[in-house]
Amino acid sequence: MTDKVHLGHRAKKRFGQNFLYDEGIIDKIVTAIDPKPEDTLVEIGPGLGAITEPVTALAGHLTVVELDKDLVKRLTYHPTLGDKLTIHQGDALTFDFSQLVKDECKFKVFGNLPYNISTPLLFHLFEYAQNIEHMHFMLQKEVVKRMAAQPNCKAYGRLSVMTQYYCHAMPVIEVGPECFKPAPKVDSAVVRLIPKKPEQLTAKSTKMLNTVCLEAFNQRRKTIRNSLSNLLTPEQIENLGLDLKMRAENISLEQFIEIANWLFDNKKDIENNDATSYDK
Repeated sequence: MTDKVHLGHRAKKRFGQNFLYDEGIIDKIVTAIDPKPEDTLVEIGPGLGAITEPVTALAGHLTVVELDKDLVKRLTYHPTLGDKLTIHQGDALTFDFSQLVKDECKFKVFGNLPYNISTPLLFHLFEYAQNIEHMHFMLQKEVVKRMAAQPNCKAYGRLSVMTQYYCHAMPVIEVGPECFKPAPKVDSAVVRLIPKKPEQLTAKSTKMLNTVCLEAFNQRRKTIRNSLSNLLTPEQIENLGLDLKMRAENISLEQFIEIANWLFDNKKDIENNDATSYDK
């Protein structure tokens, strides 16, 4: 059980805590973030401060969002960090990140995200993408692969489409389990997300785009004639220039946007469908 204790803190499974301690990896992450004194920097889940300390040393100040009250207390009374942090104790899944916008300046977000909530948290952050300069997150390696995947491969799915709708996604660092305490059972990776410009976001409704992706990838091995049958007739699919024999993994982001925009113009009631499954 001692491997679950790091720097005097016992990792809490319910919070998905795995603490990064490899100095070489930490240096690479900080270099990728490239913190500067003039930046508005936000860290999600600072934990024991492995990335917090070097980032704050370069930037001078940092805003953090931490759920664990024990860690909040530890950060509050930290001998070198305490007066350099603005600490928000709460759940990042429901946190209003717009309150961090100052003078219309965009902020930079980073964090070692709990793997059990990483995808819904990403979807939450996408809502604030136009206020964000870039994001760097430690995630499960398979999740990063899915985020950056292109059409015509098995990793390509709803997360790929929705991530790439909002952001340019680039894997930057691979991280083995041995770099954490306790060691997770999976490989990890850091992804860089750079939000796209407003003029690049051409979907008339992101809710509709999300619904189309959910339907398409929910039965991903079926042809779109069948997987999209709740939304479109075969004739409508063909009128959109799509082959009925295609599968969801063959459809590009641009084609998904075109489908969603047509549905928004012709079947707006579909937009209200519930779409809360994050693992497709």
